Amino acid sequence: MEKCPCGSDLSYTECCEPLIKGERPAPTAEMLMRSRYTAYVKKEIPYLYTTLHPDHRKDYDEKSTREWAEGAEWDRLEILRTEAGGPDDTEGRVEFTAVFTQEGKTVAHHEVATFTKEDGSWLFVNGEPPKPKTVVREAPKVGRNDPCPCRSGKKFKKCCG
Repeated sequence: MEKCPCGSDLSYTECCEPLIKGERPAPTAEMLMRSRYTAYVKKEIPYLYTTLHPDHRKDYDEKSTREWAEGAEWDRLEILRTEAGGPDDTEGRVEFTAVFTQEGKTVAHHEVATFTKEDGSWLFVNGEPPKPKTVVREAPKVGRNDPCPCRSGKKFKKCCG
């Protein structure tokens, strides 16, 4: 039994293959994301085009997509978060990291993908980098000229800063 590359713990024949072969549609946005990743692994480039929203197909570059898929060794897909995208939704977002090796270098492609459901089929709309998270300090910030928190009696900039 060949495990599905999408990381679902199912076999390829019961997980992503039926979607890629057009035997059934993806039931959720996350499942479409998983099947699109698997299409890169399996070099099923036509599937990537047919699951792309029609408004974005004019910008699709099949040659570079094929070169990327064939030139990379696909290591794993990590689904980090999903927002909506269930069987009864019409829109969804999936945050993921696709890890691959290309020209000897390991790359972690982190993206938030947006999907829409039209005529019962999920379609990939676009992907964007995740927004950076705001860092909230638990302790007050020590300024350069404030006394050093180590209690040396010196200014922070002359001591631990």
